[in-house]
Amino acid sequence: MQKNREKRTWRELAACLVSDRKEDILNKRETRGNMPDGKGTRGWKIAGVLFLAGAIVCTAVACAGKETQSRAEDEYDKLAEQTGGTAAAPEPEEASVEAEQEPEATEEPPEEKDPAALLKEMGIPVPEKAVDFTDLQENTSEDIYAWIYIPDTKIDYPVLQHPTDNTYYLNYNLDGSRGYPGCIYTEDYNAKDFSDPVTVLYGHNMKNGTMFAGLHRYSDSEYMEEHPYVYVYTEEGLLVYEIFAAHEYSDAHILYAHDYTEEGEFTGYLDEIRNARNMGNVLREDVEVAAGDRILTLSTCISSKPNNRFLVQGVLLNGE
Repeated sequence: MQKNREKRTWRELAACLVSDRKEDILNKRETRGNMPDGKGTRGWKIAGVLFLAGAIVCTAVACAGKETQSRAEDEYDKLAEQTGGTAAAPEPEEASVEAEQEPEATEEPPEEKDPAALLKEMGIPVPEKAVDFTDLQENTSEDIYAWIYIPDTKIDYPVLQHPTDNTYYLNYNLDGSRGYPGCIYTEDYNAKDFSDPVTVLYGHNMKNGTMFAGLHRYSDSEYMEEHPYVYVYTEEGLLVYEIFAAHEYSDAHILYAHDYTEEGEFTGYLDEIRNARNMGNVLREDVEVAAGDRILTLSTCISSKPNNRFLVQGVLLNGE
């Protein structure tokens, strides 16, 4: 009996020792697991620093881009304010008063009428706007050669053409800084006197509604009727276009697509415009356009369709 008790005692003691040993081992493992790993910690620290640095750089670039855009838009606002821009309604004709004595007939050629007076006779309002091209070219950019204005819209900008790089003003602002919003510009395929059968002006579709973003509003026929005219100021005088179409177009280069000096091709192009009947396209049937007319095309992007363009087109009402 005594020997059996001693055996149980030693067995119980051994079991306790084994149990305590296991508990110590487990506690040590748990303690090591909770202790920071030097290599792992350094790796996370490096990753965190790199992430933070990347975030700072991205934020700085974004802020710089916003600052460039804001500065460029402020410059446009200042220039537009300097030129004025309210449309004056045509004045009623005054009753003529007969002179007591009729003047003797002369062989002198008839006096040329003021272009603004001719527009008023046609019932077209003439904006009270003055553009000083000498000042713009000397103090802003020598590439400015025209000014586009559509009353009661944000489209009120100088028009530029770079002498060597046709896409320069797609990416650069008036002050030479790179970034949005860029400029309203033409390519050197077009003459600066707007004498070509088709002249194309390009501008960005800005999210804040500036530059040529407002062209998309012409997909509403009522808006087109309320804003029918585009005014283009040049050093030679004022050109007025009446808008007759607003429609989507492919990204094909308009000036490459046809030889507009050929009457047949010009007529074919007009047929393309008339047949563009997609949703959002608007065509005014009451505005006459024929071969021999001069067309102004305003082109901008479509945010949801990067491979398409939105065009607003007008026909010249005055000018030889």
